[in-house]
Amino acid sequence: MSMVLGITGGIATGKSTVVNFLRQHGFPIVDGDVIAREVVEPNTLGLATIVDTFGVDILQENGTLNRKKLGALVFSDERKREQLNAILGPIIRLEILRQIDNYKSQSSLVIADIPLLFESHYEDVMDQVAVVYIPEEIQEQRLMTRDQLTKEEAQQRIKSQMPIEEKKQLADVVFDNQGSQLETQQQVEKWLKEHHFLK
Repeated sequence: MSMVLGITGGIATGKSTVVNFLRQHGFPIVDGDVIAREVVEPNTLGLATIVDTFGVDILQENGTLNRKKLGALVFSDERKREQLNAILGPIIRLEILRQIDNYKSQSSLVIADIPLLFESHYEDVMDQVAVVYIPEEIQEQRLMTRDQLTKEEAQQRIKSQMPIEEKKQLADVVFDNQGSQLETQQQVEKWLKEHHFLK
């Protein structure tokens, strides 16, 4: 039997760091962000539907999606964000589930890296969910530094997600990422050993 571990966190909590440790051990990764980008590439149903909904202004000159423009639009308008999720959610979900099924036949552990795991109710298709955690005030500082955002912009992005404290409560496993990368890596390896994925 193959186990599916869902990994989530909040924006700038260090989810990618944890996923990279798991990737280094050779476990297959189903990457929700990569899939979300693929389903809006030119000539996809996803992109066509976004253009129908938000207008042709959302495209760049070369016909690709202007992510910055779309991001600015949906982060500042709850209704538009819900519209976008209603369009892309089902398309992304189908592809995530297809990839999970595919990898289950190849590996004893499949990692599903899904930023909005709880918000989009993927916990039902996971055997366990790990949350990469840092307190919100550190999250805000890291996000401002990483993306050169103002305090207000960082708060707006953090508020568009379920609070990290709530996610922590819902998690089966918490990887606390407040310390060094080495400390985080040790937590991941401890979990892998406990579940016999690492000798």
